[in-house]
Amino acid sequence: MESRKSVPLPHPAEDVTEHVGYRLKRAAAALRGAMDKALREHGLTVPQYSCLELLDQRPGLSNAELARSTFVTRQSMNVVLRGLQDADLISRPATTDHGRALPAHLTAQGRERLDAARSAVYAIETTMIDALSPRRLAALLADLDRMAEALDG
Repeated sequence: MESRKSVPLPHPAEDVTEHVGYRLKRAAAALRGAMDKALREHGLTVPQYSCLELLDQRPGLSNAELARSTFVTRQSMNVVLRGLQDADLISRPATTDHGRALPAHLTAQGRERLDAARSAVYAIETTMIDALSPRRLAALLADLDRMAEALDG
């Protein structure tokens, strides 16, 4: 049996469950599971909900912009947008005068669905952050930003 090479740990940890990456993934998985369950009651997936939120804040975003902002591929966003359009939650022109980007906009029905789903998602986030003091939450958000920036290069 071949022994594994010893590699220095990035920080003291008894096992993999004490690594930062593991804890981040565990928190993300718990959040995703809670959101999946809540959004199912509103007939939405997490990527669809994220797309509606972004379009509410920034109407007219393109497929590529929405894909980058929701952390999915452009191909996956095409599927998300098609589903939202088929459900009459967003509208997009069939063609555009310039370039290939088709700007998306919420429909009245999309805004209603978003408003209903938003309260469920915000309740989940409130439950999650109520475990922290406001000072700790501000520090956590700043730390998460710094960690992402360190990896983004």
